[in-house]
Amino acid sequence: MTIHSIAGAANPSNATATSARWGLAVLLLLAVAVFGCWLVGTRPLDIGTDTSVYAGFFERLGHGDSPTRLEPGFVAVSYLLSKLGVGVTGYLAALFGLMLLTVWISTRRYFNYLGDTRGYLTFLSAAMMLLFLSPMFVNASINAIRQGLAAPLVFAALLSFQQRRWWQFAWYGALATSLHYSSLLYMAFAPALFLSTKTLRYAGAAGLLVYCSGLSELIVQTLTPGIHATVMEYAARTELRAGVRIDFAVFSAFWYVLPHLLAPTLKPPYRERILQSTAVYLVMLLPFFAIGWGYFSNRYLLPAWLAVSLILAAVVCHNRLQALSHPLLIRFGLIASCAVFYFYVATETVI
Repeated sequence: MTIHSIAGAANPSNATATSARWGLAVLLLLAVAVFGCWLVGTRPLDIGTDTSVYAGFFERLGHGDSPTRLEPGFVAVSYLLSKLGVGVTGYLAALFGLMLLTVWISTRRYFNYLGDTRGYLTFLSAAMMLLFLSPMFVNASINAIRQGLAAPLVFAALLSFQQRRWWQFAWYGALATSLHYSSLLYMAFAPALFLSTKTLRYAGAAGLLVYCSGLSELIVQTLTPGIHATVMEYAARTELRAGVRIDFAVFSAFWYVLPHLLAPTLKPPYRERILQSTAVYLVMLLPFFAIGWGYFSNRYLLPAWLAVSLILAAVVCHNRLQALSHPLLIRFGLIASCAVFYFYVATETVI
């Protein structure tokens, strides 16, 4: 018998307290998940530009032929929910629950990537808190629902690619693509992770400059006019803005720089892995730098913007500042974030 096992046997109260804390953490996360499903599922159909479209698609399922160009994985999930007779409210709530499941998969993959062995529930709580505080997550929840389902899996796939775990990359990539075809864009840019950190940083800076100057659109229009036409025709609306979005580009670049600025505050065992993961975030920006001049250009940024919450969760949980990374503070923050998420959904505050 080891010294630790003897100590554990001699102090059963410690094990009981640990078990109680674990149970309370799980209950809190489940309560937050139920709240989110209720809020998103019961929202009026005029909240979210695509909500009525998804509701109409679901109501048509099972009523004769329902041809669709939607992705097979998403259609399969929708058919299953239709067979279960959940109704439109249950359907929207279940889709949000599925999104939380993909968030769980991605956070678990990232947690392992960081080399963590303890404190996963605290990390998941921090990630959920930051997602609920993010207007981009609201956009994924009520507008770009299919892409929102796929986005966390894109991050998991690229983390696997960076670590040369090919089967995991293929699995997460295929699953993400089955939910939204745009996931293939990010898989196509995955080989950029073969570049050294310094070279990739130069490539990202070049991509940012080429995009902001308008050269990326000119290059695509000149070399591949078919792709240019496809991008410009996708969901084109007269009331929407197309063209270079410097605000989006600068905003996205800031989230790459921030973890590097905060690096001195990070604990040494995890600092390097967190900074390595920013390379994955940078690769997730490349599709936007290439074709982010079309309509709905924020959609090309959605996976990267959601990944920001996970990277910042790692920054919070592995910070030298004990007050910032304290589990109790994170869980109070998670509870408070529910009120912010409610406000975002009710007022349709999205980016």
